[in-house]
Amino acid sequence: MKKLLLTLLAAASFAFGAGVQAQPAPSAPEPAKAEAKAEEAKAAPAAAAAPAAPEAPKPPNINKGDTAFMYVAIVLVIFMTIPGLALFYGGLVRQKNMLSVLMQVFVAFSLIAILWVIYGYSLAFTGGGAFIGGLDKMFLAGVTDASAAATFSKDTYIPEYLFVAFQLTFAAITCSLIVGAFAERMKFSAVLLFLVIWFTFAYLPMAHMVWYWDGPDAITAQASADAVTAAAGWLWAKGALDFAGGTVVHINAGVAGLVAAYVVGKRVGYGREPMPPHSLVLTMVGASMLWVGWFGFNAGSNLEANGVAGLAFINTIIATAAAVLAWTFAEWIGKGKPSMLGAASGAVAGLVAITPACGFVGPMGAIVIGFVSGLLCLWGVTGLKRMLGADDALDVFGVHGVGGIVGALLTGVFASPSLGGAGICDYIKN
Repeated sequence: MKKLLLTLLAAASFAFGAGVQAQPAPSAPEPAKAEAKAEEAKAAPAAAAAPAAPEAPKPPNINKGDTAFMYVAIVLVIFMTIPGLALFYGGLVRQKNMLSVLMQVFVAFSLIAILWVIYGYSLAFTGGGAFIGGLDKMFLAGVTDASAAATFSKDTYIPEYLFVAFQLTFAAITCSLIVGAFAERMKFSAVLLFLVIWFTFAYLPMAHMVWYWDGPDAITAQASADAVTAAAGWLWAKGALDFAGGTVVHINAGVAGLVAAYVVGKRVGYGREPMPPHSLVLTMVGASMLWVGWFGFNAGSNLEANGVAGLAFINTIIATAAAVLAWTFAEWIGKGKPSMLGAASGAVAGLVAITPACGFVGPMGAIVIGFVSGLLCLWGVTGLKRMLGADDALDVFGVHGVGGIVGALLTGVFASPSLGGAGICDYIKN
């Protein structure tokens, strides 16, 4: 029995020892692993040498806040034209001509809206030359719900359709402004024909010369800045400062109105019989609508809801208020009493003058611009008008022409940071 037990113990111990000694067996495949690592090391340089797949182009950074801001701005500019400008002009003419003026403004807006999307946008805001653009976007070719338009900040865009619509309203109100110069004496068909010709050969080249450039993202160094300047509109390349349309809209319309008044001639009875406004109530209502709508005109021209838009907004308030006070008190001193017509005209004068400057000058500069424009535009509709001898029926040149010139000149003065201005953005450094 003892022998049997000893035999069993010896067999068990032999089997256990053999099992323990067998543990290193899994290390046998190590040479295969080494070969695999060598193959990976050979393949690594080849993978590194292979060209990387091109990255997908980065989609434009369209900010929803800026987009909503532009919707409001567009609606405000439409509001300042129809009904604002229409009522302002309608109250200034004689009662028998009110409907004709309302009709002219209303249809002028509609006509220019259609011409803008057919060929106006393309000629104004595509490359092609220093004085006029091309026809690449005729009939809005290439403009889709996914295309974007540059703003004044790098990597910041708005939907291109909104930019098209915003600039449409500028073209439409500019043409509508001219109607006041030859009010009460031009056939409706002649008005429409004149506006088509003037829009094509005067407004579009001016808009391109002053406002067309490739946008801030095209500028990264001095060489690219030079290239952008070379491809820009002629006046933009010369350094013209026109934040919201002092040159493109107001000087342009004012000069056109003056020339049209000369060509058409004077109204029957002009200078021999009184032709007072038939409703200063409507004129005041229209002027108030213009003032409200002008916030979309000026602040909206920044294309972004930021601090610069806020600067344009506050300047639009205080410059206009300064012009109202300047015109009112000057008229009070000169004629012995102020008038509602003078106050309303002063408001428009201030709005016009601050338009090119609103995003460049500081608030104190805006007050000076408004005050000076109120005084000079009062002279423009009295002394200067007599000197020129033209029957500018609703003082388009006296207010928009003179006010636009005053604002454009003083923009260059008060844009200086030493006078409280915002200065000019350096896109190479920013």
